[in-house]
Amino acid sequence: MKTISCDFLIVGGGLFGSYAALYLAGKGYGVVLLEKEARLFTKASLVNQARLHSGYHYPRSIATALMSNDYKQRFAEEHKDFILFELEKYYAIDRYGSYTDSAQFERFCEYLSLHCEPVPRHPLFCFERLEALYRTTEPSFDPALISAYYRRRLADEKRIQLFTGAWPLRVEADAPVWKVLVQHGDEQLLLQAGGVLNATYSASNAVNHIFGVSPIPLMHEISEIALLYAPGLDKIGLTVMDGPFGSIMPFGKSGLHSLSSVAYTHHRVSYEAKPRFSCQQQQTHCLPERPDDCNACSAQPASNYEKMALQMKRYFKHSGSWQHYFSLFTIKSKLQANFIDDGRPTEILSLRENPSFYCIFAGKINSIYEIEKVL
Repeated sequence: MKTISCDFLIVGGGLFGSYAALYLAGKGYGVVLLEKEARLFTKASLVNQARLHSGYHYPRSIATALMSNDYKQRFAEEHKDFILFELEKYYAIDRYGSYTDSAQFERFCEYLSLHCEPVPRHPLFCFERLEALYRTTEPSFDPALISAYYRRRLADEKRIQLFTGAWPLRVEADAPVWKVLVQHGDEQLLLQAGGVLNATYSASNAVNHIFGVSPIPLMHEISEIALLYAPGLDKIGLTVMDGPFGSIMPFGKSGLHSLSSVAYTHHRVSYEAKPRFSCQQQQTHCLPERPDDCNACSAQPASNYEKMALQMKRYFKHSGSWQHYFSLFTIKSKLQANFIDDGRPTEILSLRENPSFYCIFAGKINSIYEIEKVL
């Protein structure tokens, strides 16, 4: 059996795990990065609205809004080639059932110094359904281009050893190192690591369990992002706040729009520590202890695109003929404590010392730099 020694083992090859690996390698550490899937960036790092959050989205969670806004400028500068800045982005308040009214939203934006320009009339939008409309500043990043960029950087970094199709089977803590038995394809590896970072998101508690550390209180949802062609919208996006509404906005530089809905994006919910869904009974290789990629699964839910489109079209005077290309599915997880305020903080927990074990539970994409405060 091959034995590999490293300073840090990182489990999870999404954006947060990849950035952490590069950050540590840049400090001179040797890093092993494990990714369960055959490719990096196949789950939540790819399946999202592609919104470079500026804080607008969280009027009920000041902490999430502040974190999003704090790192936006740095993220935009370091990833500028993969971001659509020429975006005409609007936020709106629905007349019925919103948790936030226009006065509250304006005070929120003023408090955070967010650009928020009231728009009293617009030829595209239906004001019979909108209490208020605001022109904002919120770009869109391109997940596909960002994933290709990080794959190149990881491949060029000599201090990082990347293993895809790899998963930790069992571990032994023998201070000052972890000894980790890893299944890599048809072979097994023995890794010796001075520290471990769990960056697996929906599999956070599954990996925590393997390493014998405490779970974190999570809930999980199988979620859908629909990608469509929306003639007439081009570089225009609309997000309707705050409650059971939705959003349509350019999906980076792809020429497509992402469509999501609070009511219809999330298909199935699990309130257990590890993601447990009824569809796993049909796909025995996808387990709560080892969740799979929903996009490669024949048991994925039927698309809710038609419902999402009907919901969002009511806010447009003439929405035109939207064309659904395909949908992306993944397991989205969030802290149970944020169920009420809809917050998405990034938590980095030190769960063990000597040898060290950290669990990063990611909030928004531009908060990747939070890792620098801990490692």
